[in-house]
Amino acid sequence: MKEKTQKSLWLRLKPQTRTDITGYGFLLPNLIGSFLFTFLPVVFSLVISFTDWDYTKGIGNWNVVGIKNYIDMWSDEWFRASLLNTLIFTVAVVPITIFLALVLGVLIDKYCFGKLPIRLAMLMPYISNCVAVAIVWVMMYSSFGPVTQLCKLLGIQNVPQWLADYKWALPAVILMTIWSNVGYSTLIYTSAIQALPQDVYEAADIDGAGALTRFFRLTVPLLSPTTFFLIITNIITSFQVFAPIQIMTRGGPGTSTYVLVYYIYTSAFSYYKMGYASAMAWILFILIFIVTMIQWRGQKKWVGY
Repeated sequence: MKEKTQKSLWLRLKPQTRTDITGYGFLLPNLIGSFLFTFLPVVFSLVISFTDWDYTKGIGNWNVVGIKNYIDMWSDEWFRASLLNTLIFTVAVVPITIFLALVLGVLIDKYCFGKLPIRLAMLMPYISNCVAVAIVWVMMYSSFGPVTQLCKLLGIQNVPQWLADYKWALPAVILMTIWSNVGYSTLIYTSAIQALPQDVYEAADIDGAGALTRFFRLTVPLLSPTTFFLIITNIITSFQVFAPIQIMTRGGPGTSTYVLVYYIYTSAFSYYKMGYASAMAWILFILIFIVTMIQWRGQKKWVGY
């Protein structure tokens, strides 16, 4: 009788209501996981950012310090260096990656045979294990590595020690990051280029437009939505760089390659300053949010859909 009553109640519902309930039922496991492992940790990190919690002393064993963590970080030399290095890293990686990917995408689409194998080969560094890629580049930057040997063949007398050099460590990591990320952006660009309207290019050919004119007056504006997408995703990824720093330099020498995420990690898990690390994480979130909003508002001036 109970089963019949439940069936009758279910059948009394409108078809659309039954469809909605079924859909939410399938979504429920994912929603529960997102709530437990994403939303709650984010809220918890905001709460403990106003405390001096040392997690080795157990949950709840903390003192509320208000906004002290948010104030102290600006007088912290390591935080300021990490913030500056993060900005330099992002400003260097994002535009160079986007520019190289755009040029390579056009060249592969127009002048290369076997486009699919080439695109897959370029994507391999991006999908490869980041630890393995970083270790390979550490070997390449070593005294007997190909990068150092190439510099010697070119006649450079005092080749820097790259990852052990205060001035060259961050540029070395930037170069590796561009090399590993450019394949993904190139793949996105080549896919977008293949979807461009060919009649516009045919009209430009009839009018006598050259290759550079077509590139700057047609290809670049038509690809502006793709460029906007890649700028946003690359900026967010660059602000969150961690693995190459952890594997290749561990923030050294000195503070030359310390970035925000790595400093957050060391503050939390090396010095047990979980409240201070959470405060820096929220500063990073606010920074990414502001940059993204500026890009989102500014797209109206240069992105054409």
